[in-house]
Amino acid sequence: MTGRRANEREELSAELETALVREIRREWHRLNDSHFKAVLKAPAFLLSDAASRLGRFDRGTRVLELSRQMLLTHGWTALVEVLKHEMAHQYVLEVLAVEDESAHGPAFRGVCERLGIDAKAAGLPENVSGVPDEDKVLGRIARLLALAESSSVHEAEAAMNAAQRLMLKYNLERAEVIREAGPQAAKGSYSSRMLGRPSGRVSEAERMLATILSAFFFVEVIWVPVYRPLEGKRGSMLEICGTPQNLEMASYVHTFLVHAGERLWSEHQRATGTRQNRDRRTFVAGVMSGFSAKLKSERRVQQQQGLVWLGDAELRSFYRRRHPRVVTVRFGGSERNDAHARGRAAGERLVLHKPITSGPSGGTKLLGR
Repeated sequence: MTGRRANEREELSAELETALVREIRREWHRLNDSHFKAVLKAPAFLLSDAASRLGRFDRGTRVLELSRQMLLTHGWTALVEVLKHEMAHQYVLEVLAVEDESAHGPAFRGVCERLGIDAKAAGLPENVSGVPDEDKVLGRIARLLALAESSSVHEAEAAMNAAQRLMLKYNLERAEVIREAGPQAAKGSYSSRMLGRPSGRVSEAERMLATILSAFFFVEVIWVPVYRPLEGKRGSMLEICGTPQNLEMASYVHTFLVHAGERLWSEHQRATGTRQNRDRRTFVAGVMSGFSAKLKSERRVQQQQGLVWLGDAELRSFYRRRHPRVVTVRFGGSERNDAHARGRAAGERLVLHKPITSGPSGGTKLLGR
């Protein structure tokens, strides 16, 4: 019995790995179409146990190798970034036929810049890159959000609104610097980050939360397809693009609102005595709707004060390089029942707050580990 179960596990592992290589090949073809105009020829794909590298394209054997451990440790989205990196190497070698430069020379860096691919030799994307003003800006915002924990409703609201205005002023000042210095001033200042966990179904609340981040927190958002190798299933995950400061703020807001939605639902259950969980999704969607309405109200106040955000053209350009083919899908909302109305009312009362914490990489962060 024991031997048979062990064989079954080995067969399942082999089955999952076969499915994984098939998904990698599928992703390669998708990226070849979207980023490289389908000029690359498909190589053979290999999952490697090599600990010294995350990926490699071997021109002689035409094998594109990816680290199995990197996938299991960092997930599908990290594997896709490494895959893009290796496809850029393949493009330089097989399409541009550049042979007189180092692997990460000018031709390779130029391809990566044009296509929004991470050109670093390390391969893995970083969450936040250090910039001189990061600690200063995030430190001031974190202190305001700490004040927003006040038991006084008016003081808490004022602190949250002040944090929003500070973030807006930071982005307006940055945009003015770029306008005066030219687009080159923004070069290299944007990156991306994945939020949450891969899921098979994106709920209305999750879609609304993504819209909140895009509309009010100076990031571009997109739901990207992911593969869950240990389950052999596909899903989606939220990616945000922006400056390090805006990525950190949007990441915090995402975590805050996810937990706030669940906390408010639990409070609603206790207050009403309901044991039914069927209205949870509708209630949480209402929370996001109410909080969005609250932010819109504060934005109108900011506009009356002359603080008008017109968007970040350089960020949009970075986003479109990373995602040259974007499909917009419209979804119907949930039923606007009593659960939704109560959730919306709770969202309108919600105050964004967080004490200062220290991040794992040092410096002031809005989020801990």
